Amino acid sequence: MYDLLKKVYGDKCLSRTQVFEWFKRFKEGREEIGDNQRHGCPSTSKIDANIEKVGEIVQQNHRLSIRAVAELINIDNETVRQILHSNFNMKRVCSKMVLKLLTPEQKEIRMNICADNLQNTEKTQTFYRT
Repeated sequence: MYDLLKKVYGDKCLSRTQVFEWFKRFKEGREEIGDNQRHGCPSTSKIDANIEKVGEIVQQNHRLSIRAVAELINIDNETVRQILHSNFNMKRVCSKMVLKLLTPEQKEIRMNICADNLQNTEKTQTFYRT
C-alpha cells in the first residue's frame, strides 16, 4: 500500500509509519478520516461574553497590560492575548494595545509627512545625522 501511495503522490506522500498506522486503523473498521476526540477540558475562556469584556476594557484603557486585563476578567493571560490578536487584530506596542492596521486618515497623514520630508530633502540635498 505504501509503495502504491508513493507512486501516486511522490514526495507529498505520508511517511511509511503514518501509512501503516492509517492502514491498521481502517483494517480494524475505522470509516472516518478525521481526528479522534481528544481528552482534556475544552476551552471555556474564549467565549463571546469574555471577548466582549476584553474589547470593552481595552477600549476604555489602552495602557493596561495583558496580565491586568486577564486579572480583571479572571481568565488566562494567553487567552487574553489570543483574543486581542485574533478577534480585535491588535498587537502590543510598548505598553499600549494598538491596532495593527492604520486607518485611512492615519495613512494620509503619514503620506503627507513623508512627502514633506522628501521635498525638504530634495531642496537641501544634504542629510543630517543626529
